[in-house]
Amino acid sequence: MTRERDPYRIPRAGWEIAPTAGVASIDLNGNHGALTGGEFVGESTVGGMLVYAIYQALLTGLRTEAMRKRGEIDRNTQVKVIVASVWETTKQGAAVSAVLGVVLLVFPWLGLPLSLIGMVGLGKASVDLAHAFWDGLSEAQRSDLHRAAFEAGVNLSRLISGAGTASQAV
Repeated sequence: MTRERDPYRIPRAGWEIAPTAGVASIDLNGNHGALTGGEFVGESTVGGMLVYAIYQALLTGLRTEAMRKRGEIDRNTQVKVIVASVWETTKQGAAVSAVLGVVLLVFPWLGLPLSLIGMVGLGKASVDLAHAFWDGLSEAQRSDLHRAAFEAGVNLSRLISGAGTASQAV
């Protein structure tokens, strides 16, 4: 699992979120799970699109907030970048979720393994979000966070690998 170090690159939701998107389903018509084949695939696709959209919005929002704080973009540009990246990722999420919905319709027993793989993917997604959050902090905020974590007995240097010099100062 590598850490994306380019502060100007907007991260994209990848395969780490696909298993979770594949098992996400939103009951659109309120029938509480009485699913036909087409309804299952449709509700799985909508659920997966929502998972992709939320994850991408968080990734892009955190990364562009760091860019906005550095004065590289303004708020309007930030919003446009977030909307554009969420739109592109949601289209990808629709395709992946539809395929996984069909696979789960044909092979329903794959739901459990897909859910377990999804937990691993959510772990990576959480680390990516933490890195995007960390990149948005100023050096003073990082130092304060390191100090508070040290007082609480937590070593942030292990959690945020290669995140700057504030970890050595504490």
